[in-house]
Amino acid sequence: MLTKQLAVENLDKLIERVEAARLQVSHHHIVKIIAISKYSLSEEVATLYNAGQRAYGENKVQDLKDKMEKLEELPLEWHFVGRLQKNKINNLIDLNPTLIQSIDSLELAIELNKKLEAKNKKINALLQINSAYEESKAGVMPEEAIEVYKNIIDTCPNITLKGVMSIGAHVEDEDIIKKSFETTKKIFDDLAPLGAKYCSMGMSGDFELAIACGSNMIRVGSSLFK
Repeated sequence: MLTKQLAVENLDKLIERVEAARLQVSHHHIVKIIAISKYSLSEEVATLYNAGQRAYGENKVQDLKDKMEKLEELPLEWHFVGRLQKNKINNLIDLNPTLIQSIDSLELAIELNKKLEAKNKKINALLQINSAYEESKAGVMPEEAIEVYKNIIDTCPNITLKGVMSIGAHVEDEDIIKKSFETTKKIFDDLAPLGAKYCSMGMSGDFELAIACGSNMIRVGSSLFK
């Protein structure tokens, strides 16, 4: 079980690494940390909250619901980071997360928008880009991303796009990982005039490289909860 002392130590170490990475980019570059809590208990999330971490991510709708209910007294910021199945859309809308990071197609966006309209609700989201061109990953292809982003803005008024998300290439070669991040960052920069605010890239194993490539939101789990 995560103790308060260990949570403080873990968070301090992570912030130290994030600070070092972001200062290499710019003193003005801000990076938001999302603690991925999918393998952790609600009690551990509460412990990490008491150490100072506020934003959390879950990749299953039911797990998100369970933790939100158990921790409803805490002012947590919840992100949905997993692949969203169409039959779970209504359940996720009812939970009203701060941000859905995984809109991986125009088709999914249209279905989500339809359900949002029926409930008279709006939601913030990121477009997921498969910048590594890997079959195992979800997301729109980089060459289609800007067009899909604009189409969602035009056809899905109940979805407020806040930027893009991608997962770095699943390889050992750092140059290939870096290229996948740079691809996403270029798309993010092109979408800035349309209000793109977040470039969510980088996980426990590669967040420093992602920050160096311009990420301003990272998703880290294992180093915080162990």
